[in-house]
Amino acid sequence: MSLFLDKDSLTQFDSSMEARARARLDSLTKPQGSLGRLEDIAAWLCGWQQTLNPRTEKAYTLIFAGNHGVVAQGVSAFPSEVTVQMVANFENGGAAINQLCKAVPSTLRVIPLSLENPTQDFTKEPAMTVVECEQAFRIGMDSVPKDADILVIGEMGIGNTTVAAAIAHAICGGISADWVGAGTGIDEKAIVKKREVVAQAVAKHKDNLQDTISVLHHVGGRELAAMAGAIWKARELRVPVLLDGYVVTAAAATLHLTSKETLGHCLAGHLSVEAGHKKLLEFLGMKPLLDLGMRLGEGSGAQVALAIVRCAVATFNNMATFAEAAVVGRNDK
Repeated sequence: MSLFLDKDSLTQFDSSMEARARARLDSLTKPQGSLGRLEDIAAWLCGWQQTLNPRTEKAYTLIFAGNHGVVAQGVSAFPSEVTVQMVANFENGGAAINQLCKAVPSTLRVIPLSLENPTQDFTKEPAMTVVECEQAFRIGMDSVPKDADILVIGEMGIGNTTVAAAIAHAICGGISADWVGAGTGIDEKAIVKKREVVAQAVAKHKDNLQDTISVLHHVGGRELAAMAGAIWKARELRVPVLLDGYVVTAAAATLHLTSKETLGHCLAGHLSVEAGHKKLLEFLGMKPLLDLGMRLGEGSGAQVALAIVRCAVATFNNMATFAEAAVVGRNDK
């Protein structure tokens, strides 16, 4: 059965609960608005979780991994086998994301997608068949735990910043140089090649890049399709999502083609130094929580941002009101 994304089936933000959350924030022992974005985050969580007791205890970090045929074009500093090796590193507890999930507690799950079978080189043909794309999307949907309070979405895939750049170029326009960066650390010669590859791919498929599945099918990758599926399912389940860097944001941006409201349950965890990330976030109207000069992937930036979200929840849930603390409130006249 072909996959159909029905935007009318998506859950909606509870603005009345948000208003109640804002009223509680204004009653806490602090000047109104003095916790800045922490207050916005708390009210946002309340609106999506439909509660005045927002939760982040059951946090899951989902890392999707895939391989890409376009790597044969020389667009990455590392060979495709590194994807398999890094997945093993995740599973053995040796990667950065493993340490961050311990420091900011979260249940880590790694979802490799046919690593032995890279996508096609999308400068020559679609990256995947429609069936392969939809299968990956459904794997992402099925990966979302039903008991999740919040999700961190991350990725691993040699060559996938090239894929992210192609998706961003296809969706946002401009020229390929707007969207191409150094990825894992390629030199200037390889960056020029990467720009050519992205421009060539988008030009080849430009008449078939109208919607979420067609973009993922033609210039995407399995892990990006799976991330889009997970983000879509999280919206159906009212689960807030923290997006990691450029590749995750590109996967999310494909859902923007289905509805500009699809990503309301998502926050940008951080700003990557990868060239196109800032432009893509601006296109989506997202303001990142952190800017730490990170470009690792693996969900690492969003995982660090989870600590900020938990600070927002702690202040909202546990601070005393002026009445409870017997503190005199504002002297409005």
